[in-house]
This record gives sequence, structure tokens and C-alpha cells, in this order.
Amino acid sequence: MMLDADPARGHLKVFLGMAAGVGKTVRMLDEGRAELEAGRDVVIGLLETHGRVETERRAEGLERLPRRRMTYRGTTFEDLDVPAVLARKPELCLIDELAHTNAPGLDNAKRYEDVGLILDAGIDVLSTMNVQHLESLNDKIAELSGVRVRETVPDTLLARADEIVLVDVTPEALVDRLRAGKIYPAERIDTALNNFFKVENLSALRETALRQVAENVEARRVEVEPTVGTREERVDAGVPQAVGERLLALIEPYPGAQRLVRRAWRSAQRLSAPLDLLWVAPPGGTQLDEDSEQARSLHALRQLASVLGATLLVEEGDDVATTAARVADERGITYILLGASRPARGLARLREPLPMRLVRLAPGVDVRIVADRTRMRGRKGAS
Repeated sequence: MMLDADPARGHLKVFLGMAAGVGKTVRMLDEGRAELEAGRDVVIGLLETHGRVETERRAEGLERLPRRRMTYRGTTFEDLDVPAVLARKPELCLIDELAHTNAPGLDNAKRYEDVGLILDAGIDVLSTMNVQHLESLNDKIAELSGVRVRETVPDTLLARADEIVLVDVTPEALVDRLRAGKIYPAERIDTALNNFFKVENLSALRETALRQVAENVEARRVEVEPTVGTREERVDAGVPQAVGERLLALIEPYPGAQRLVRRAWRSAQRLSAPLDLLWVAPPGGTQLDEDSEQARSLHALRQLASVLGATLLVEEGDDVATTAARVADERGITYILLGASRPARGLARLREPLPMRLVRLAPGVDVRIVADRTRMRGRKGAS
């Protein structure tokens, strides 16, 4: 879904997969070769073969630009040479592994930022990534696989791609590839099979990838259909109309709040709605010690909100429900999301629960409690 109307900007096509070894890079190279045979000027800006013979073979005959070499603290790194790509100015550039973190000392911290510069120069790009690298899925993937992905890309980047191609294989076929040594060296196979490459993990990742592509297709349909004709003509024709949803997630600056933010953002995306985040701080409570865990958590939340395109609001107030209801009214909120509360103790058990107070103080606004699946698994394990 490319919302950028600049006709001079390059075209971005992303090959998306559920895990390493599904064939994303091979598909990218095959498409690059087809474009070359069709008469286009094609180069490989950066290719990660990971020692895979078939991948290297598919790259034969395609011009490959040298990598940029950087030395940092006595260690030499090689990475995408953006100035070389811009100077060469091909029609199409192949750049592997969109979520990659760049070597220290380069102008951009992330490869997707490099790709943005190349697209801005009017160069088309083919790239690859796995679904687990989407920022909003970070917690979900950790829950599914037990592995916390450290390299992520903003979901907005994938949403702005002109084309997304799902490269799909069955979990069983992927495991067969792994056992045959087509993905990792022999010494890494057993570890992979016993961890990330369990069939149940791959099945869940595959379902996630399929759903992600389906959501992108649906988002494109919603974006495109309402642009045809006047509003009255669209209503007469039965075209679905936007309902103007807006979500508000109540958060506090602690590490677990990022999980709620990502869940809320996924909900907002399904509704094609903007997301606001609200921390109701006690009076005077916004003056945080910069070295405190709360300050670090608030900074991390600001960064996450920026990556996801959400708005972080901080309001001081004596009462969370009253303040949240006021903000909801001011900003036209239709959904309020909050995390599950800890069990009340002592006299607190006699007070009206926060969700019930929100329902009463913000009539017409849906209130949703977002479950913490990690806490649920902990309770099951303790029983």
C-alpha cells in the first residue's frame, strides 16, 4: 500500500516469509534476472547468501556492487554502499534483509533507512524480510517461538510497500530443507530443530505471515474503494464507509507496557484507526529521575510510539478514570484499551474497578481489557 504520491519515488517490492530458508532471496534474484532479461538496468546492492550454494548460483550474471567497508574499534564490517548505489543509479536495485542493523559508523542505523534514500532517488528496490521482524509482532513472536527478535522494522514501512509477495512453504518442507543442510551449517541444525524450527512454531509463524499479507490486501481495498465517485455515489453503490474509529490505550511507564502498545497498535490497524497512548501520571509525577527505570521505560515508550506512528500523551491527574474519560471525549475516542489489573487487596476491593468506571464515565466508548498471555502461562505453570 504505497500512500506516497510522488511519481519520482522508486517502487518497493518486498518478499515476505515466515522464517529463514523459505526462498525469499532466491525469489528476489529470479525476479531481478527476469527484469534484466526484459531490458532493465539491474544491480545487486547487497546480497546475503549465508553460504547457501543455490542462492549464490541464482546471483550469477547479475551485476553486484562492492560493499562498503568500515572499521570500528579494530573490527572491519562490510555493508550496503548507499553512495555507490546512488552514483550508479540503476533502474532496479536488489537489497537483501530489510531489517538488518547497519555496521557502526554508517550514516543510518538500519538498512530500511538506506532503502528509503534509494527509493527517494527514483530507484526501484526489491527486498526481503521475515514476518517476525515487524515491530508490532515482537511480543507475539516471542510468545510463539521463545525467541526475542532484536532487529525490527516499523510496520508502516511494509504498509507503504507497493507490492508484498508472500514466499510460502509448509513447515514440514522447511524442516526437510533444514535437515538437508540447505539453510544452516551441519553444526547448527540440531539446535535449530530443537528451538526456532519446531513444526508447531513454524505453523504459527506461517499463519501469522498469511494473516499479515491478508491484512495488507484488505487495507489496500479499503484505501482504494472509497476514492471512486462522490460519497453519495459510494453509499448508493454499497461501498463500505469508514466509521471514524480512534483508539486510546492506557499505559504506565514500565517495561511490560510495550506489550500493550503493540497489541493496541495491531487492533488499530485492523480498524484502520489512529492510536493514542495515555499515561495518567500523579500530580508532579512527570518529573522523573533520568536514571530511574520509570524514565527509561517512558523513553522506550516514546521511541516505540514514534516507530509505530502512535501519539503518546502524558496528563497529570488525581484520578485515572476521570482523566482518561476527559481525554477520550476531547479526542473522539471510540475504544479504550487497558491491561489486566492486579488483584485488588484490602479496602481497594471495595472500590469500583477501573474498567467499570471507564464504562460509566465514557458512555458510548467501548472498553477492552488486553490479556497478558505471559502472565496467563505463568499461572498455568504454577497450578
